[in-house]
Amino acid sequence: MKKIYILLPIISTAFLAAQKKDSAQLISEVQIDAYKKPAAFISSTKSVSVVSQNLLNQNPPERMLESINQIAGARMEERSPGSYRISLRGSTLRSPFGVRNVKVYLDDFIFSDASGNTYFNVISPELIKRMEIYKGSESGDYGAVTGGTVLLKTSDSEKTSANISVGSYGTFNQSFDFSKQLGKHFVEIFQNYYQTDSYREQSKVIRKQIFLKDHFQYSQKGHLKAMILYADLDYQTPGGLTLEQMQVNRKQARPGTKTLPGAEEQNAGIRNKMILAGLSNEYHFSPDFSHFILIQGSYVDFENPFITNFENRFEKNFAMRTHLNFEKNWERISLEYRLGFEGGINDIFIKNFDNNRGTEGSPQNFDKIKTTSGFYFLSQKLNIADKLFTDISLSLNSNAYEWERLFPRNENGNFRFKNQWLPNFGFSYILGKGFSVRAKVGKGNSAPTNEEIRASDQQFNNELRPEYGWNKEAGICKQFGNSLFVEGSYFDFRIKDAIVRRQNDAGQEFFVNSGATVQKGVEVLLESNSFNLKNNIFSELKFRFSGSFYRFIFENYRQNDSDFSGNDLTGVPRTTVNSLVNFILFKKLSVDYSHFYTSKIPLNDANSVWSEPSLVGNIQFRFPFELDKTKVNLFLQIQNLYNEEYVSGFDINAFGNRYYNPAAKRNFVFGVKADF
Repeated sequence: MKKIYILLPIISTAFLAAQKKDSAQLISEVQIDAYKKPAAFISSTKSVSVVSQNLLNQNPPERMLESINQIAGARMEERSPGSYRISLRGSTLRSPFGVRNVKVYLDDFIFSDASGNTYFNVISPELIKRMEIYKGSESGDYGAVTGGTVLLKTSDSEKTSANISVGSYGTFNQSFDFSKQLGKHFVEIFQNYYQTDSYREQSKVIRKQIFLKDHFQYSQKGHLKAMILYADLDYQTPGGLTLEQMQVNRKQARPGTKTLPGAEEQNAGIRNKMILAGLSNEYHFSPDFSHFILIQGSYVDFENPFITNFENRFEKNFAMRTHLNFEKNWERISLEYRLGFEGGINDIFIKNFDNNRGTEGSPQNFDKIKTTSGFYFLSQKLNIADKLFTDISLSLNSNAYEWERLFPRNENGNFRFKNQWLPNFGFSYILGKGFSVRAKVGKGNSAPTNEEIRASDQQFNNELRPEYGWNKEAGICKQFGNSLFVEGSYFDFRIKDAIVRRQNDAGQEFFVNSGATVQKGVEVLLESNSFNLKNNIFSELKFRFSGSFYRFIFENYRQNDSDFSGNDLTGVPRTTVNSLVNFILFKKLSVDYSHFYTSKIPLNDANSVWSEPSLVGNIQFRFPFELDKTKVNLFLQIQNLYNEEYVSGFDINAFGNRYYNPAAKRNFVFGVKADF
């Protein structure tokens, strides 16, 4: 019966064709920013998806999983509340938690550190007003990653709003957002407090956040931007379960064994305090010539009481980005050049102690790691007669690290990875109004992060090498009138020295290079505009449908005496299908009805253990009304509508078969948002 619901968008198409076209902007004409290289979606040479406000509205207060998972090729996983990771075309192969192998920017600023790690979970979903997700390597503009790039956008329009909500498992969320043009300054003040006891033992979350920004137009030629973000995240980690443990009690935390205590006994969790601040300046010397520069710094105070140790980590980060831009327009041709540099330093001091039930015990290891990375880039963008668009780029990427063990003995080392030239070439051609084709080929490279060079086994892995590969893809976009938009993409990505996560018998992780992978896939999107049905009961309707169909396999991969060549890539489903139907009842009540289907997933490299497929449905009701000049929106979200027993984030290659992090069954969030 459930399968009927996910097909609703397709069945609705025939009915919608007879309806009057909406007067809204064509979907294909949506503008993407592409980090200051704006273009119409239809003409983009990149494999990009836009997460609009409509998709962001689907998120519950604690996460962006629902909106990201509506994007073909993107997958956000929740191992436990507060512990998230993002996969772009299978990039979670090496992520135990957090975000690796995906570059993240927040407005102008660089949210990922110099080693490639991103604390994505400190960001409140309500701060973000738009996202652009670039799948595959975009090394010419964004540096050395093979997964992709995410651009997060905060408010760019005046608003004052407040939000409060409560939900299942003691959930409480409150936020305030103020943005206004004050003379030459556009300012935003955002504040958020969130907490939940959550559905599993040892999984409470508390998150506090403050964000301030000022965009100062100090002259007609110059624009200065300042930003500061403070986040305080404290969440418990219940740990993975075996299949038998999950079947007995889905809510339990990882129990103790004869040799190791359990997660609750050790008060396992993560406490992350982070402050990020930066300045950027863009100055136009002439209509054709401009310069951009940003500098930023951050500090992270990170604590992780784990089963086997208590880790303190203190991180200092510095980064900068600068580029010169030249643009020239003729009657039928426009040409742009960009020459620049982006680089950063990540300096970490790590202390590991015995974990005495959540407090520091005897010291184990004290270490320092310093990573320096950066890339020079040159890109060219060409537009001929608004028909042919090309985007060519080349970057030179470097990455090096130094390490020093201070306790219990003194030793040190350093390593510099070989510099990598990474070219990218893409083009698109407009065949007709709302109809385009595109193709792209590019090389990606991704060095190990600090947490892979020195993983939770506390050993320095000097043998770990960067992964790299070539990606080839082609795509087509077609707009049908002002009603429907269809997009399809095919890609073939071959990675060498792919980095894979493993666990030892204590549950500590380490990483190895797995040889090669062959990653082929098709991604599709079908999306409609909003249709006015001219009916007092069933007033408006719009929908979207997306799917990813993958064949990712290991190639030439041996581990000891085992040959895993030809096995499916660990942690990556072959098929995901997602849908969202928005409709309005009685010209007032908005209903958002979404589904997420995930096929079975291989949980270890040997492919001897697989997950069960899952179909999860959510529904949200929003009822707007006005009080004087205040717009009020009541909302009710029902997550996991069908009470599915599923897992939204697995521990791949887990020792002792502890692969499973059960997700919540049916739960609710009720709240009110006021726009003043």
